[in-house]
Amino acid sequence: MSDHHLRTRMPGAPAPAAAPAAPRGPGPRTAAALRAAAPALAVYAAVRALGLLVLWLAAHASGKDPVVRLSGRWDSVWYQRIAENGYGHTVTLPDGALHSDLAFFPLLPALERGISEVTPLTLGGAGLLVAWTAGLLAAWGIYAVGAQLYGRRTGVVLAALWGVYPTAFVQSMAYTETLFTALAAWALYAVLRGRWLPAGALCVLAGLTRPSAAALIAALAITAAATLVREFRAGGRTGPLLRRNARMLAGVALAPLGWLAYVVFVAVREGSPFAYFEVQAQWGNNIDGGRALAAFIAGLPLPAALGLCAALGLLGWLVVLCVRQRQPLPVLVYTVAIVVISLIGAGYFGSRPRLMMPAFPLLLPPAVALARLRGGWGGRSGRGGVRADRAAATVAGADREAPALLETPEQSTGVTAPTAPTAPAHPPVLTAPAVIVLAVLACASAVFGAWTLLGAGPP
Repeated sequence: MSDHHLRTRMPGAPAPAAAPAAPRGPGPRTAAALRAAAPALAVYAAVRALGLLVLWLAAHASGKDPVVRLSGRWDSVWYQRIAENGYGHTVTLPDGALHSDLAFFPLLPALERGISEVTPLTLGGAGLLVAWTAGLLAAWGIYAVGAQLYGRRTGVVLAALWGVYPTAFVQSMAYTETLFTALAAWALYAVLRGRWLPAGALCVLAGLTRPSAAALIAALAITAAATLVREFRAGGRTGPLLRRNARMLAGVALAPLGWLAYVVFVAVREGSPFAYFEVQAQWGNNIDGGRALAAFIAGLPLPAALGLCAALGLLGWLVVLCVRQRQPLPVLVYTVAIVVISLIGAGYFGSRPRLMMPAFPLLLPPAVALARLRGGWGGRSGRGGVRADRAAATVAGADREAPALLETPEQSTGVTAPTAPTAPAHPPVLTAPAVIVLAVLACASAVFGAWTLLGAGPP
């Protein structure tokens, strides 16, 4: 059996206990997966509802319309104009620069147009429906990845942390962040389960949503290349090797088609093979290797520059922690690529925290730490509780083996890890300290979101 069909297990983790027979058929499996993810979805919905409540109260106190703040400003206006009139709108700035709507990918406006045609919703309302629904699907996918790698409790915490991300208020706006993150999370989960064709299909949709789909495409391609090289070095002959991995190769070939299709569309429309990149350069989104970021920092007052450097240092430390966790190759490549793409562009710096929001695996190290905090309500907590929870967790498609994209010591030496402690009948989903930390973060995120949306708005 090839490496990408082996079970994924983190180094030092106990061997999972035998799980009960999973329901057969896609319907029962989906229902079982939804029941397993219900706590994560409930926590995510709660923290986002808190953000909306704080925004609504603050907006009414200041005499402003909260709905306009969520669906009638910045990028959401561009998407709605495309949904209503198609492409072709260009704005000329006072300095002569041109901003074309071709910088915006087509999937969100297509969904807005389709929903508004069959429902009473306006284009703005349709955009909010897409964003909020995609937010729940993203939280589910994020939970699935976290639970697959570190157990159900970590999956719940990971989804919650993504919901309280500093710029999480964008998840409630008619933007593409939630749609793209949902597609990316489920594509990564599909790869972890060895389901390359669904992963490729999800990449196609992601490539029609945001240009950062390049990170997801790279994750699939590099993972597939590493798998082929590893199997070839293990003695596999080229012909059987390619036939055995035909689905993987098909998924990788499928992955970039959405992104390429839109780039070709812009090229044909504008009559230039590099038209898409020229449009992005007009918006100031060309790649400059980080020079614009360095110039931005150099132009700040010293306290602000030091604070920003500290934030970048924290970001770098999170990446290091992800590497030290030995996260599976596709997850790690995707995360690093999103971070790099967000930092090396010449665009407005204020947008970069939002652009990095889809890199949810950055939150895996703090999610694991929070999940292991002691002090649960009934049942075990701490490391033992996480192991018990891990043994009891059931994720979508648990009847099929997951891919081992990183080999564990047990796999390489043949030594079997100690059996996990017996899980409590009803282990707590979250420990009390984790609940407190998440509650504080949710309140801070809600207040910051309301303050930003009622001010200049998100970049």
